[in-house]
Amino acid sequence: MTEHTRTAAPAGWTSASDLVREIYLAGPEGRKGQLTTDLTALEDAARAVLAPAVSAFVAGGAGTGATGRANRDAFDRWRLLPRALRGVTRRDLTVDLLGRPLPAPVLLAPISAQSAVHPQGELATVRGAADAGLPFVLSSYSSHSLEEVAAAAGPGPRWFQLYWPSDDDLAASLVRRAEASGYTALVLTVDNPSVGYRPADLDHGYLPLIGGTGLANYTSDPVFRAALPPDAGPEAVVRHWARVNGNPSLTWDRLNQLREWTSLPLLVKGVLHPDDAHLAVANGADGVIVSNHGGRQLDGAVASLDCLPAVRAALGGAVPVLMDSGVRTGTDVVKALALGADAVLLGRPYLYGLALQGRAGVRHVLRCLLAELDVALTQLGCGSARSLGPELLAPAGPLGGGPRPAARQDRS
Repeated sequence: MTEHTRTAAPAGWTSASDLVREIYLAGPEGRKGQLTTDLTALEDAARAVLAPAVSAFVAGGAGTGATGRANRDAFDRWRLLPRALRGVTRRDLTVDLLGRPLPAPVLLAPISAQSAVHPQGELATVRGAADAGLPFVLSSYSSHSLEEVAAAAGPGPRWFQLYWPSDDDLAASLVRRAEASGYTALVLTVDNPSVGYRPADLDHGYLPLIGGTGLANYTSDPVFRAALPPDAGPEAVVRHWARVNGNPSLTWDRLNQLREWTSLPLLVKGVLHPDDAHLAVANGADGVIVSNHGGRQLDGAVASLDCLPAVRAALGGAVPVLMDSGVRTGTDVVKALALGADAVLLGRPYLYGLALQGRAGVRHVLRCLLAELDVALTQLGCGSARSLGPELLAPAGPLGGGPRPAARQDRS
């Protein structure tokens, strides 16, 4: 990996774990009215402020929820194996990804229709991400246009996630708008040939996109608008979106067409099988994101973390491999990196922070996550996120000499 000047911590942050000291110094009075620092408890707090249908949409999964549970079970099957007296006095959370330095190996995953949980939606989220210096991946199905989100981000890093519509002219327009607006990578999601069977959403009869929430990138697109009559109302807009949305006919060889539309780095999101990882790279992808869509697409699917070592082994150390689905804590980040990920994407926890306190809530979630990651490195006796490896993990149960996961190559 090419060395870069490391990105400085956000203003006022000497290290990520400063949050812990700040809280203790502020004392009990300083905690009044503050969000919990337990990121696994935010779902319950957000449920109390969201409408039941919205809460179900955010937290729900496909079918019985087995895939979502598998994602968490996969993290719980691994235990951290700290080493003592390593003399680690400083930790370096920085990583290099796609030729750019990041202050930590964390990105904000694309989540659709964020104004359903907070009026400012993606504008608040991207500002919270920028506060932490972390990239925000904007969903195609955003409540604010990609240009509006770019303006809110300022110099903050941002990627654009594409759901490839059936209209190639529209797809090309979305990609070119993203490149023109300063998005520095393109994420193609491929695990959505159809909407997942989600009982919680079906029972409420609720999908925000059908109500027009999350269609800003389409209603602001000249190709999309050109296909509508000048006097098209909201219902006509949604009907046209429904006609062009989704493209189950896509095959791997179509990735080359994206290369004709943009020079941005391309990552394929939704890869679980190592053979699909090979196909993605063979057809022009610069990296992959191991993901099962947070358990929202297929009930009973394999956990993302369980697939990560095989995908890393299949692609070797030179290809960026990221993962999402089930990441909730700083120690989850440690486990994912030790099993081969270059970085992780955080999803629902930041959305709960958004629901509770907008931009400040997103920033709080990210500070907590990075603080726990920083503390975990200290406890493990590891001075760098880039050097985390499988030797710091053990399967749950008695310590022994079982099989080891594939190592992620340290490309610092």
